[in-house]
Amino acid sequence: MPPAIVVEHLKKQFGPLVAVDDVSFAVPAGTIFGLLGPNGSGKSTTIRMLCGLMRPSAGSGQVLGLDIVHQAEKVKSSIGYMSQKFSLYEDLTVMENIHFFGSIYGLPPAEIGNRYQALGERMRLSGRERQLVGTLSGGWKQRVALACAFLHGPRLLILDEPTAGVDPVSRRLFWDILAGLAADGVTILMTTHYMDEAESCHLTALMFRGRLHAFGQPADLIRQAGLPSLEDVFIHMVGEGGRVVE
Repeated sequence: MPPAIVVEHLKKQFGPLVAVDDVSFAVPAGTIFGLLGPNGSGKSTTIRMLCGLMRPSAGSGQVLGLDIVHQAEKVKSSIGYMSQKFSLYEDLTVMENIHFFGSIYGLPPAEIGNRYQALGERMRLSGRERQLVGTLSGGWKQRVALACAFLHGPRLLILDEPTAGVDPVSRRLFWDILAGLAADGVTILMTTHYMDEAESCHLTALMFRGRLHAFGQPADLIRQAGLPSLEDVFIHMVGEGGRVVE
């Protein structure tokens, strides 16, 4: 099976600022891939290019076999995206949000209902269909957002810090759902600031100042560095004062 994501020498420059600099990696299908790095490291810019929302200055990329430059519109319709900032309508019920996003994806009302029946159980949403989203807890809101992003059945989910501000129990439940999706062959690219989440990913990339400084299985990165945790690897990599340690 071909990789779900292939990036080769990807670069994005804004005037004199190089936001993403010569980044290359490949992510197999069915992988949970964690993109780790501090604010300003180039994670969000990389994601925007992979989503077909921003044209790279140089290099190339393929998502689900689609070129991120020449087939950007197909890329957008083929993936599911969940932003860091909660983006659902809080004055609508859970089901009203589901129908709204389903209509954006061009799904007929009957099909939206059928898909929600399956998703409601998988995302642990059953019983709250008529509740206003604004009255839900943070963990519930994130699961509704994930259901909306997955409603059209994409083979790639891109999640930007999906568990930020969510309590530990809800984070664990969210991760159980992601693991189930990956087991079914769905590829998941996610950014996170939680080191325990990064260590739970199948693959992890460490970005700093636009460059990719480490890529691989978390256990391998930890072992190669001879350090006790991925957090220690990252701290060692960045070094004091933000200077990358080669």
